[in-house]
Amino acid sequence: MWNYLQNLTYWDWLALGTLLLILEVFGAGGYLLWIGVAAACVGVITFIAPELHWAIQFLLFGVLSIVTAVYWWRRQRSAAKPSAQPGLNQRGQEFIGRQFALHEAISGGRGKIRAGDSLWLVTGPDLPAGSQVRVIGQDGVLLRVEPA
Repeated sequence: MWNYLQNLTYWDWLALGTLLLILEVFGAGGYLLWIGVAAACVGVITFIAPELHWAIQFLLFGVLSIVTAVYWWRRQRSAAKPSAQPGLNQRGQEFIGRQFALHEAISGGRGKIRAGDSLWLVTGPDLPAGSQVRVIGQDGVLLRVEPA
């Protein structure tokens, strides 16, 4: 084993890089991608300079793994921008401030409104069906309303 490590060739590094990239495809979540790229880079460097000592090859592999991972991490952080539609996946948020007619009377603090093509459960003071209410908030799937 020791003899093998002392005589690494560019094929060994390219094989390691390919293996890591294949494992990445099976769901490593990006962790093996940059280590695989670093192994491939060491393979290219070893192809250009085949007399490179094995310890320097491993050192290059470690440094390139860290550099590529940090580079990608910084790039991802700088590319993250707040959404132009912050309530996109929060369906009830779009109804806050709007008025609706009660579809079912609010009795015991619960009732229903028709908003868009759906019926929504609402909480608020007891009111008869057909009354106008304004949505003032959301608690999970329940909309909080007040008389309009």
